[in-house]
Amino acid sequence: MTTASSDNDQDKKGEALKSQRFQMLADIAKELSGEVVFPTYFDAVLRLRKVLQDPEQSIGNIVHAVSVEPLISAKLLHLANSVAFNAGDRKVVDLKSAITRLGLNVVRTSALSIVMAQLMRAKGMAEFSEITQSLWEHSIQSAAAASIIARQVPRQNPDEAMLAGLIHDLGAFYMLYRATQYEELRHRPESIKYLIVQWHESIGVSLLNALGLPEEIVEATVDHDHIRPTPNPARNLSDIIYIANMLSGGHFEWLMQDKPESPAELSQIEEKYGHLRPEIEALTQEMRSSFA
Repeated sequence: MTTASSDNDQDKKGEALKSQRFQMLADIAKELSGEVVFPTYFDAVLRLRKVLQDPEQSIGNIVHAVSVEPLISAKLLHLANSVAFNAGDRKVVDLKSAITRLGLNVVRTSALSIVMAQLMRAKGMAEFSEITQSLWEHSIQSAAAASIIARQVPRQNPDEAMLAGLIHDLGAFYMLYRATQYEELRHRPESIKYLIVQWHESIGVSLLNALGLPEEIVEATVDHDHIRPTPNPARNLSDIIYIANMLSGGHFEWLMQDKPESPAELSQIEEKYGHLRPEIEALTQEMRSSFA
């Protein structure tokens, strides 16, 4: 039999949870209008991105900027010697050769991938390990799918598509990181999952703008989880990210859990792009081993 006292305790916990959810969203809105705070290593890669985006920088300056981040340096060397980038089986042992082989677009994407993987290991994130692992796997698959699909679309850059695919759900990672700072939310992954479903897209767009990502990439992430008629053919980066996201599962295990069947649009995407799955899986596996 439930006592009045325990009912009151439950009410208090429910009110505290609701209060902290509102507080977290309010704090995020405030932060996104000022200076975004991520863990130190995320700040480092954002500083690195500024160097990589500057066309006046020499390869020597770029190598120096990358070399001060040991984890990124090691991962880039590993990637440059992977099957995807070392078809001639010529091993590189220095950072300059690795960066030259990979190209700046791949270096930009790789650096961000590496810190996103590290973000999952940030203090307090263990409580959300199931969600973060699922999000990370989806992000890697979406990045690989976007890159492969972009190769089929005229005037689209596969490297840019890979970057957009990788960060299209950065808002969800950010929300999880911020949730670790609230006692009532830290131990309730299901409650945070609900908030992510409702808010991650709009928060993600604001976050990517605040971080200074190119407008085309930011625009491509808008409404990526909203079902719409299958682009046929895909014409731009927004179409590519939508298709890649849906082909990689999206969040439909969350969004559609109360629906008896998946929408017909998903079957259409599978019909048109399902044949690319072997290529997508091969690239996904390559990215998993390089960025883990």
